[in-house]
Amino acid sequence: MNLTRRPPARRPTTVEAGLAGTVAPASVEVTPRFLRVGDGYAATLVVTGYPAEVGPAWLEPLLSWPGRLDLTLHIDPLPAPIAATRLRNQRAKLESSRRSDADKGKLGDPMVDAAADDAADLAHRLARGAAKLFRVGLYCTVHARTETELAEACAQVKAAAASTLLDVQPATWRHLAGWTTTLPLATDSLQMLRTMDTQALAAAFPLASADLPAPLPGDPPVAGGVLYGINPASNGIVWWDRWTQDNYNSVVLARSGAGKSYFVKLDVLRNLYQGVHVSVVDPEDEYVRLADAVGGTVVRLGAPGVKINPFDLPAGDRRPDVLTRRGMFLHTVIAVLIGQQPPPGERAALDRAVLAVYRAAGITADPATHDRSAPLLRDLATALEADADPAAKHLAARLAPWVHGSFSELFDGPTTTRPDGHLVVWSLRQLPDELRTIGTLLALDSIWRSVDSPAAGRSGRRLVVVDEAWLLLRDGEGAKFLFRMSKAARKRHAGLTVVTQDVADVLGTDLGLAVVSNAATQVLLKQPTQAITAVGAAFGLTDGERRMLLNAPIGHGLLLSGVNRTTFEAISSADEHALATTNPMDLLDDDGELDLA
Repeated sequence: MNLTRRPPARRPTTVEAGLAGTVAPASVEVTPRFLRVGDGYAATLVVTGYPAEVGPAWLEPLLSWPGRLDLTLHIDPLPAPIAATRLRNQRAKLESSRRSDADKGKLGDPMVDAAADDAADLAHRLARGAAKLFRVGLYCTVHARTETELAEACAQVKAAAASTLLDVQPATWRHLAGWTTTLPLATDSLQMLRTMDTQALAAAFPLASADLPAPLPGDPPVAGGVLYGINPASNGIVWWDRWTQDNYNSVVLARSGAGKSYFVKLDVLRNLYQGVHVSVVDPEDEYVRLADAVGGTVVRLGAPGVKINPFDLPAGDRRPDVLTRRGMFLHTVIAVLIGQQPPPGERAALDRAVLAVYRAAGITADPATHDRSAPLLRDLATALEADADPAAKHLAARLAPWVHGSFSELFDGPTTTRPDGHLVVWSLRQLPDELRTIGTLLALDSIWRSVDSPAAGRSGRRLVVVDEAWLLLRDGEGAKFLFRMSKAARKRHAGLTVVTQDVADVLGTDLGLAVVSNAATQVLLKQPTQAITAVGAAFGLTDGERRMLLNAPIGHGLLLSGVNRTTFEAISSADEHALATTNPMDLLDDDGELDLA
């Protein structure tokens, strides 16, 4: 008898021992029904039954299960001769069963007939080289913190698998082998295999995911962005950086009470953390508490003594066409005031009057004159009345309510407030409804002047938020101004956020659709039944996404950007919630009184 000495076992190096000590669990306890790995519990489920036909992403219910689940697919290609032989034997068995039943006068078994037809079709595709066969093993290892939670998790995974007609069984007495099978070791210790063709195997690949795609290997890691929330389907974090997209604009569409302003306020606050300058058009004073908390500036249009002069020239802007651009904007202002674009005769008279009042104030194309006091709206009305053209006098009469009448308080003096700071909120709460549109336009104009100034690019990123944008989109000239801002903001290193609850005003007009198409980031929260068809067509939503938006809880929504899309739930810290909420119960102070400060 020959004896051969076994060489001594190689001791692991210090590096290997350190890696094993870091990665490996402290202990593994093996039982018939589960493993205790370190401080947690794990159990492996084996897929033993498959449906007759599968569609694309048929593993999606398992991939999107909201828990810790390791899903492993082991694939071993079968050589063509072996595959043909096995398939021929299988067809022979099935045909033998069918002929035996026919000879005995029995009715054919539908299951056998379907299997025989499928085998024949597969044999023909295999012979033509249109398909190949593979031996496939599919295993799931479920993790939980306690034994009870593990049992519940396994039951949930079984239910998720049953939704796609997958039959799973626990790897009883073989959970250790099952656990190692689902580790990234490329070793199948269970060998519970099933033969699949190319088409079924390709459909099993996880081409769909509930989460946003992670950076590809070799790509730089994500360094910016803000927290949007968590993904209810996977419990993953939804982290999004609007400043790395094709443009920096976004739209937020939702019905009233869906939590859109809450989400936008969180977005504003988290952008402020990163040094972004933010300007907000706020129709309902929802951002005032936020501005007060972070040391921002609030401009209360409509409050006593607060005035805005649309004739003001941009401070510090020395470009030679400043006066020309201001004159063109005044045409937009007058069109909004009178509710329509003036006819050609009135437009010509208006242009003459605009140039005349600037000349009377000593302001010309020379930038050295731009620091002089700008004319007022009443000066324009006076110039129109002095014009011999009847169209000019007619236009002056149409402007009377804003010059001498009930709506003149906002315009009858020089600008009283110079908005400045890292957060500027333009409050429209105290404006009457008749002045909401023009107030929004004047706020946007002031914001745009700060964005378009030559020094704006050196001051960092800027974010412009227009809440309740339907107030501006329902007006033709206001919608054009908003569209121009959405087109040109990216070149000024600025982003525009359009927030509205009236989806029809956005999707029902060409300009509204253009604003949406120029937003690389699109956020949809709960939608009304009447608008879901238009929303689904405009954003290419699936039936499941439409149902989700119809039944979404408050703060739940869908983030869309190109081919990327994911659901999310907006979350906040206690301090952020106190600044973002508008729930009256959350705003009650210690004495039970509503605290709106």
